[in-house]
Amino acid sequence: MSSNLHPMLNVAIKAARAAGAIINRAALDVESVRIAQKQINDFVTEVDHASEQAVIETLLTAYPDHGILAEESGRKHGAKDAPFVWIIDPLDGTTNFIHGFPVYCVSIALAVKGRVEQAVVYDPARNDLFTATRGRGAYLNERRIRVSKRTELKDCLVSTGFPFRPGDDLKSYLAMLGDVMQRTAALRRPGAAALDLAYVAAGFADGFFESGLAIWDMAAGSLLVAEAGGLVGNFTGDADFLEHRECLAGNPRIYGQLVAILAKYSKFAAAGDKAALHAAAKGSGGADGPDAPR
Repeated sequence: MSSNLHPMLNVAIKAARAAGAIINRAALDVESVRIAQKQINDFVTEVDHASEQAVIETLLTAYPDHGILAEESGRKHGAKDAPFVWIIDPLDGTTNFIHGFPVYCVSIALAVKGRVEQAVVYDPARNDLFTATRGRGAYLNERRIRVSKRTELKDCLVSTGFPFRPGDDLKSYLAMLGDVMQRTAALRRPGAAALDLAYVAAGFADGFFESGLAIWDMAAGSLLVAEAGGLVGNFTGDADFLEHRECLAGNPRIYGQLVAILAKYSKFAAAGDKAALHAAAKGSGGADGPDAPR
């Protein structure tokens, strides 16, 4: 840990590395890991629980009066009404992890009176540590990072996530995917939203979009993007998005181009945009029609 970092960020790094050590040990024999299913295609493992406990213990040992919002245990730890709240995803990319696919991470953010001020995204498989403090920039392994400089969407690599829960609107998502896919150089679906956002911050991807996300998927990564010079919001471009369950990020030029494509698919789109989208889908036979993406 660095003496130049904010003290709370240093504690978050310590917590993320403790969780990462647990994850890396389990990855050596992933087939022996006990797995439960929260709902169809939504898994939780003993590793999620153990890494979350390690993070919570580290944070509350240093700051016992802080609050906790964690994916697996909610708000049952820490102070309930504290202005300082740690937002934790102990293993983002659990499905990847249980298959031995090495794309997953630990995500820790600190919100102060509702605004994210500190962020850590730690990739234990690569020992990559992404960090940010509001107003101080974003870093990968202590090296300053910036979003990409590409200006044309047709030249860009964009990452996304696919619907996987019962009740997800697959037809709408396929239409959205087709709209973006035909306008970009390539589309990727790595499977860990916090790491996707970190990659946008580092310039490895030019943009990212996904719906159905929870606050712990987005909190840390969103600050990384902002501190790296990027923009992040919901599909309409609203920057107050953490509770909206949809996320769009990119460098400023690409972000604007993606908003122009994706706004009509947002739950928060204007009524006219939604009507136009519905009419277009009906006219083409919907996402299963002749113009649907293949």
